[in-house]
Amino acid sequence: MSETPFHAGLVAVIGRPNVGKSTLINAMVGYKVSIVSARPQTTRHRILGIDSSPDGQIVFVDTPGLHSDGKRAINRYMNRAARGALADVQLCVLVIEAGQWRDEDEAAWQVARDSGLPCVLVINKVDRIRDKGELLPFIATVTQEREFAEVFPVSAEKGVALDDLRRGLLRLLPASEPLYGEDEVTDRSERFLVAELIREQLMRQLGAELPYATTVMIERFADEERMLRISATIFVERDGQKAIVIGAGGSRMRSIGQAARLAIESQFERKVFLELWCKVREAWSDNENALRGFGYE
Repeated sequence: MSETPFHAGLVAVIGRPNVGKSTLINAMVGYKVSIVSARPQTTRHRILGIDSSPDGQIVFVDTPGLHSDGKRAINRYMNRAARGALADVQLCVLVIEAGQWRDEDEAAWQVARDSGLPCVLVINKVDRIRDKGELLPFIATVTQEREFAEVFPVSAEKGVALDDLRRGLLRLLPASEPLYGEDEVTDRSERFLVAELIREQLMRQLGAELPYATTVMIERFADEERMLRISATIFVERDGQKAIVIGAGGSRMRSIGQAARLAIESQFERKVFLELWCKVREAWSDNENALRGFGYE
């Protein structure tokens, strides 16, 4: 009797902002490869999350949320990154929120449809639907005139039905050798992950609009025997924003730094010494050269 073949491939995860794409990928991989917050457009980059199991390997491609605001260079970059993720993948996963189908969901579906790839619909946050009897009519409505290879209601945050999703995705991927080593979880460097963990705290601790005017650059990353020594600069676009990030007597910067340090220590299981500065780079988010300098490729 022949053994079950190993399946592997790349799966692009798309959807409108804030439907839980990064939370889903982190849960599937079992490692925090993408930062999360309650704010939309937290994810800015194309990031791989690698889920290896005895039956196969799913290489998730996390993407910025597709959105209609293309006024600034960074918004155009994020839309390009999301659409570009559909190149060289074998499967597309469209993530939506249970009970909701908005214009941006429809736009994301059209991107998936036009790619010509098989598309799996993942209905996330089903734990927030009190009357589960509402799910079947919702699924029927969404799939009535849209073709999906399979449909999976899940809760990424609660870990509901993720094994079913994993098996379903592997069935749709080709028989293949692993694409990455079984101990690899992402294609991103430690420096990148650290910068993202700092930016996560900016998303969580600052006011409604300010986090979108911030980015982080790692100036020093020294891996010593028992400690990581990290120096990073937070860039903003105006002097008034710098004052808010620093806070009265440096209180906000200390709070951001402490929370980021704890997150980095948890991620890397090492003691961390973290230094933060804040500088102004005017209109960086609408400057293509500045974006490239900050690693938005």
